[in-house]
Amino acid sequence: METQLRDLSQLKIERQGNGHAPSPRKGFGKTAWIAIAVVVAIALVAASRFLVSAPPTVRVATVANIKADQSIPVLIASGYAVAQRRAAVASKGTGRLVELRVKEGDRVKKGEIIARLESADMAAALARARANRSVAAAGLDQAKAEETDATLSYKRNKSLVASEMISQADFEAAEARFHRALASVASAEAGVKAADAAVQAARVDVENTIIRAPFDGTVLTKNADVGEVVAPFGSASSAKAAVVTMADMDSLEVEADVSESNLGKIHTGQRCEIILDAYPDSRYDGAVEAIVPTVDRAKATVLTKVRFLNRDERVLPEMSARVSFLSDPLPGNDQNARIAIPPSAVVTRSGGAIVFVVQGERAVERPVEAGEPVGGYVEIKSGLQTGQRIILNPPDGLRSGDRIRIVTE
Repeated sequence: METQLRDLSQLKIERQGNGHAPSPRKGFGKTAWIAIAVVVAIALVAASRFLVSAPPTVRVATVANIKADQSIPVLIASGYAVAQRRAAVASKGTGRLVELRVKEGDRVKKGEIIARLESADMAAALARARANRSVAAAGLDQAKAEETDATLSYKRNKSLVASEMISQADFEAAEARFHRALASVASAEAGVKAADAAVQAARVDVENTIIRAPFDGTVLTKNADVGEVVAPFGSASSAKAAVVTMADMDSLEVEADVSESNLGKIHTGQRCEIILDAYPDSRYDGAVEAIVPTVDRAKATVLTKVRFLNRDERVLPEMSARVSFLSDPLPGNDQNARIAIPPSAVVTRSGGAIVFVVQGERAVERPVEAGEPVGGYVEIKSGLQTGQRIILNPPDGLRSGDRIRIVTE
């Protein structure tokens, strides 16, 4: 019995790996990584196939008829309505604003009084200058009376000295008095002129307290109120430089930036169509007024000014606008409608001109016969019909029947 117990005590269970059981977690991690790698590979293959087969994005235009006297947009640019005559109206004098006769939106005529500054000190200076002028005028009258008496005495003594009835000394004294009288008159006349200048200066100072409209226009903003101090050039931190800001609405023009690469498409006097963002359903006729002869280096654009030909009261300064620059009407009397499309839609394949027409979501190749240029477009004699949609700048790899995705600008 003791032998059996001793033998049982020697029995042991064999264990793997330093006496520890195998970890099932390690085996599961290796399998998971293999599965993830397979899924990623499948996803990459699917993504590559999707990217390769993704349809190209294209821009389209609609085929339309035009006539010889019809203009076509050759370029579209954006800009803002800007008043070419605009002024911040200020005073040349310094003083407190005591009267303001206008408000925003008021129309004023050239020379009309807009505001007044306090002018009591200026008025007093004008009164003093006028009084000094009166004193100078009285002094001139006195000098002229003295001149008359000295002249008569001089002439009388001159005849007496010739007959030796007076001494030479008496004659010389009369002569000296005569010359002094002439000098006194000249001095008095100069004093009167100086007094007149002082009066004029004082009158100008008084006028400077009256702020007038520099031209016919409309008040846009009010910059100062009654009681505030107005100073020229805003010389004091608490002083206002301008009383109102006004603009001549008849001088409103659209200032648009045109890329220098498109500068050859526009010229002075060219007809335009203006659409304001505030009134998208209204169209205004315009014409290129000026092309500023300098290029903005940072933006590579040229500032172009377009004047309104039929502006109405709804057009306001700083409104955003889009300008369509139109082609010049074609010469001749041919009024038959012709099909014309942008030149970028026509490509050459296999020695012939073709156009890609949109049918559903696919591009279909159509051979066409191109004709004469029509403004910024090209005439199509055959191969297209009005109302069809065509692809602009078709990609080089585009083939008939390929799927496309249309984008809008």
